[in-house]
Amino acid sequence: MRTGEPLPAVEEVLAALATGLWHWDTADKLVTVDAEAARLLGLRAAPATLTEAQTRARLHPADWNEITSVVQLAVAGSTLAEVRVRIMDEQGTLLRVVRSRSKPSYDPERRAYVLTGTLQEVAEPGPEPADGRATTVTGPWRRSREAFLLDAGRALAEARSTAEVLRVAAGLSMPGFSPDGLVVFGVEGDRLTMTGHHGHRSDEMGPFTDMPLAMEYPAAEVVRTGRAVYLSSPEEYKDRYPVTWPLARPFGRSSWAFLPLTVGGRTMGAWMAGFAYPVAFTPDERAVLTTVARMLAQALSRATTAESERELTEGLQRSMLPSLGPEVPGVGIAARYIPTGGGLQVGGDWYDVIPLPADRFALVIGDVQGHDVRAAGLMGQLRIALRAYASEGHRPDAVLSRASRFLHGITHDEEMSDPRFATCLYVAVDPVTGRLEIARAGHPDPVIRMADGTVMLRPTAGGLPLGIDPDADYPTTRFVLQPGETLTLCTDGLIETGGHDLDSGWQRLRAILEGHDGDLESLADVLVQGVHGPSSHHTTGPLADRREDDIALLLLRRAVPGHDTAARPRVRRMLLSVGQDEPERIAEARRFVRDLLHDWAAPDQVDSAELLVSEMLTNVLVHTDTDALLLAEVIEEGGRRRLRIEVFDTGDDLPHKRRPGELASSGRGLLLIGILADTWGVDPRGEGKSIWFELYERSGERDGPKPGGGSGGGASEGVGGA
Repeated sequence: MRTGEPLPAVEEVLAALATGLWHWDTADKLVTVDAEAARLLGLRAAPATLTEAQTRARLHPADWNEITSVVQLAVAGSTLAEVRVRIMDEQGTLLRVVRSRSKPSYDPERRAYVLTGTLQEVAEPGPEPADGRATTVTGPWRRSREAFLLDAGRALAEARSTAEVLRVAAGLSMPGFSPDGLVVFGVEGDRLTMTGHHGHRSDEMGPFTDMPLAMEYPAAEVVRTGRAVYLSSPEEYKDRYPVTWPLARPFGRSSWAFLPLTVGGRTMGAWMAGFAYPVAFTPDERAVLTTVARMLAQALSRATTAESERELTEGLQRSMLPSLGPEVPGVGIAARYIPTGGGLQVGGDWYDVIPLPADRFALVIGDVQGHDVRAAGLMGQLRIALRAYASEGHRPDAVLSRASRFLHGITHDEEMSDPRFATCLYVAVDPVTGRLEIARAGHPDPVIRMADGTVMLRPTAGGLPLGIDPDADYPTTRFVLQPGETLTLCTDGLIETGGHDLDSGWQRLRAILEGHDGDLESLADVLVQGVHGPSSHHTTGPLADRREDDIALLLLRRAVPGHDTAARPRVRRMLLSVGQDEPERIAEARRFVRDLLHDWAAPDQVDSAELLVSEMLTNVLVHTDTDALLLAEVIEEGGRRRLRIEVFDTGDDLPHKRRPGELASSGRGLLLIGILADTWGVDPRGEGKSIWFELYERSGERDGPKPGGGSGGGASEGVGGA
């Protein structure tokens, strides 16, 4: 060519090289080709504008899908898109194989890809596979690459910690090329720090653990610029980064790729992949590395966030849940808190053990409405308030009344659009006598496991949940925990988790409590496993809504003097008070007696005992102006069991037998006792009296009622009727 002559047109040069030029805009769905590109596509050698459908008809179907996937990868990695495709005629015969190379871009406003590239014929592929499946020249490698990216994405998405993410990254085997060393760098201020590594000894990585971001090191440059650095040879590394080359040389590698870890437009670190052999870093290889780096950045970001949340919530949980303190002579205490509701690992459930004056202590368990940060904060405030009120020496009812006013005050502020309430159970314990004083605010009732394994729900008087009514009252229930008995307090999560309602959940817990015969700690573990452990340990309930909630659990067992705390004495005992203004508790008393006799051999005696208890308590409420106290005992003597039930009141009048008329509405109580009981009696008690009866356990046959054994001492004539 002579100097000064004009250069030939690009089309002429490309035609001389048997290379066609094409342009594709996915928004217009049009492909423009020059004459050479048209010829290569099997068309007349003239410039043309084709629709996507016309272009697709000239390509093997599998290859069209190959082009679209490569374009997306190339845009993601800001690299060239290169693919080999087969050109077919109208009869489906292979005409030739061409190589397409293009520089794609993405227009977000039109949501379209725009490509300008070249087509050039290449050597024909080998024969089709024997099974007849169509493949492209590069199909096997590309399919393995796509499968690798899918597997890598799935594995990284499932990683839940930084360590897991690094283990997954270390195990990645990239198709066609695999690094023998990986390093993940993070950023702390103006420092580049090493988050983790694979394929290196820890003592080799000292210089890379912490370095200035301004240092002339590839990873630092990647973080500063947000652009990847590819080094195909040691010479290239030495020329570009002479300062840090001495640090990399001892590892004996031949190629390096440093890629930014970017999330939400922010570069959070860098990923180094080192290769023991030379790597050219073709557009396809760069696309794979770029995609892996983006997935790795997302996984690390999720893991870092999750670890921060776990650290925060576990610290919050540790600070809000108390230790059980020193051992208390005569009793054992066990507690559990299990977060199950998802989201934050701490919510509104809590328990507490509060020292009280006179060597007593209080057990507190409660649940603030909700499972969020605010519920956790209110729980902490309420727990502190309860501790303060209890430490001042207030009775259980006064403690809950003050706590309710406190919670109402802080949640019904004018600025609060989301008032909350809380359920709570407060138990003052005298460890010497076993006396319990219980106040309840909308919380599930406590459960008693007797020394012989009998389990009974212990209904207690209660009031509204805390925070609803600042003037609410919380009556106190008193009874004695007998030696060997276990008191169980829990939040509703232990009862209802797994699709259970209060009834079915209670039956599940009852079976666990009755079937356990170990110490308190193992009992606490078994209860939690029974509702929250592996599916082999628990059964789901009848409800379609599988409700999950946090679980708080407190266990208190009174020791048997001179015996192990799990020993079983021969007496099964329960105590229940019925006030003049609580006639509805007579029904509770009947249920108590039936639960107490759950394993009694003669069902007719259970019916008789239930009837007589109802008569005795009604007699006190109708014929006196005092409250009644019911004591029921099952006593084993010489291999035979005896039921003794006694009702106390402070009235002065003693009941007497009468012969009621046919239409009389009262006067049959003592007659029934005389007929159904084996022995019975009325005893003066200084201030007041007690009426009692006993039944001796018979075999299970339904015999007719046996005549009573006569009245005991104190059955005198009086004006009261039974």
